[in-house]
Amino acid sequence: MSKPISNFQVPRISGAVAASLERRILEGSLKPGDRLPAERELAIELGVSRPSLREAIQKLASKGLVQSRQGGGTYVTDRLESTFLDPWQDMMGTHPNLREDLLEFRHMLEGQAAEWAAERATDADLTRLTQAFDAMNSAFDADDLNRQSSTDIAFHQAIGEATHNIVIGHLSAALLRLMHDNIRLSLEELKTIPAASSALKSQHAAIHDAILEHRPVEARSAAEAHIDFVRESLAQSLLSASRRETAERRLQADFSKSFTS
Repeated sequence: MSKPISNFQVPRISGAVAASLERRILEGSLKPGDRLPAERELAIELGVSRPSLREAIQKLASKGLVQSRQGGGTYVTDRLESTFLDPWQDMMGTHPNLREDLLEFRHMLEGQAAEWAAERATDADLTRLTQAFDAMNSAFDADDLNRQSSTDIAFHQAIGEATHNIVIGHLSAALLRLMHDNIRLSLEELKTIPAASSALKSQHAAIHDAILEHRPVEARSAAEAHIDFVRESLAQSLLSASRRETAERRLQADFSKSFTS
């Protein structure tokens, strides 16, 4: 009779469950801030016992991917993005030139993302992209600046996720969060430029349509043209803001001189 292989171990169920949930976080099915389904529901969905599920969630918690909150519930953290985002967020305020470097990188990233999305997007991806596109157009039509910036980010993130490249998906999310204030600033400044809103809508439509019709070369070109427009607009908005600040200082200085003379 042969002896059993002593060093062979059956993988723990909790490990497989943890890997399954981790994959959902990586691919973006579970996003930062999302609450995991109730323990009973999730155990049934995954076909495992509740003790195995608890052990799996603990594994994710030890990696910092999920955390329990007061009042109940387990939530996905933003660790995958914040580890990249936090140091850069602080430096953006003290090193304005970083904005241009980030936009240059975004030009490269989003051009590639649009190309791959056009090649790889599934029907479900295209449905999500169109939903994001429609929500963005609705925000622009309503002249709602907060919704415009949030839906603009959601649209570009949907493209990143449609590449089916996990790294691009998370890098895109981190960069868009980092650029959030600049996107809002750019949109606010663009309101003073005639036809700027319609230009943005046309650019987004060109990206959307090229991806929807699986035209990768056109998708890349449209995405890069859009980022070029954003770069130029942001540069103009920062210049305008600087001019306004200078004019305000001069006015204040004139006022002070006249008051003391």
